[in-house]
Amino acid sequence: MAALHRRALDNLRSENATLKQGQVKATKNTLNRPALANISNIQRRPALGTKKKDEHKEITKGLTRHKASTHLTATEKKDVFIFQDDSEEETRQFENDQIAKLTEQMAEIDVEDIDADDLTNPSLCAEYVKDIYKYMHVLEKKLQPKDYMSRQTNINKKMRSILVDWLIQVQSRFRLLQETLYLTIYTIDRFLAKCDVSRSELQLVGVTAMLIASKYEEMYAPEIGDFVYITDNAYSKVKIRAMEQKMLKACEFDFSNPLALHFLRRNSKAGAVDATKHTMAKYLMELTLVDYDMATLLPSQIAAAASYLSTQLLDKEKAEWTPTLAHYSTYSEAAIFPIVCQMAKLVLTMNMEGSKYQAVKSKYAESKFMKISRYPVLVGPYMRELADQVDNA
Repeated sequence: MAALHRRALDNLRSENATLKQGQVKATKNTLNRPALANISNIQRRPALGTKKKDEHKEITKGLTRHKASTHLTATEKKDVFIFQDDSEEETRQFENDQIAKLTEQMAEIDVEDIDADDLTNPSLCAEYVKDIYKYMHVLEKKLQPKDYMSRQTNINKKMRSILVDWLIQVQSRFRLLQETLYLTIYTIDRFLAKCDVSRSELQLVGVTAMLIASKYEEMYAPEIGDFVYITDNAYSKVKIRAMEQKMLKACEFDFSNPLALHFLRRNSKAGAVDATKHTMAKYLMELTLVDYDMATLLPSQIAAAASYLSTQLLDKEKAEWTPTLAHYSTYSEAAIFPIVCQMAKLVLTMNMEGSKYQAVKSKYAESKFMKISRYPVLVGPYMRELADQVDNA
């Protein structure tokens, strides 16, 4: 034991002697280094008695919050220019004035401000939602296709209805969003309004439009191979890609169509309707996708008519097209009534025995849609009364 102590003392003396002679002692140590610095674990100290190189050290004194503004000298204070921006306060005041003015105007015509309770929720964009929908009304008129079927030489209304009915089944099969379905049909109509297609290409146009709409709306869009499979290999991937390029150019890469769903949600909020009435309106709107004669109407008109008819069917005693609904839908009851009658006739036609277009009816017969398509009121006396007005017009 004594021998071990003596050996440790001898080692310590030899280390001290080495340091006195100016040699460098290397020791292992874990260091904190800047990026791209020496990656070794060796810490090197200069030998005793040698002069250290001058190193510039930046010294910063901590400033307490209450002393920070008084740390400048008198000369420095002269060079400091404090800019006071009042624009934010003015903007806020202007917005408040506009909101107050709009509230007064709406009160005069007995219109409820349906966005008043949403001002504290930034995600609902309550300050801008009115301008957003105003722009959507402008945009739908710009992108709305005109009557094109008379110019098509190879296809007709019946072929379009068969295609749309099949695409509704594809949408359910792929579990795509409702928005994807609507954008698909709008894209087909816009393309057919500009380009003449053959019968053999019509289904290709349909699946390509759904591919484009899926890329626009879905988080995970189906692959091209899925559409090749769903068409039973009638079209190759190359053909679908070629048609996609053609459709993108024809639509000028603009697929910002306001959808009837967007306007329906606004109407449902304005009318404070329940889920059953909203689902009934969705069913009525989706039926119109199959009918070409309804394709020339604006999405906002379809949504307003569906809102009106669903309320009349499910709650006729309390149904009323209020000033609030007229204001937010931008349509009076008289303006949408002819469309309501046309919609009622379409519903009766789709519910007739032997009707070929059953995709929408089957879809809304499921429990997740409240089995809304099975409601007896859809083929009741009120619907026949509305449909007769179309025939007698």
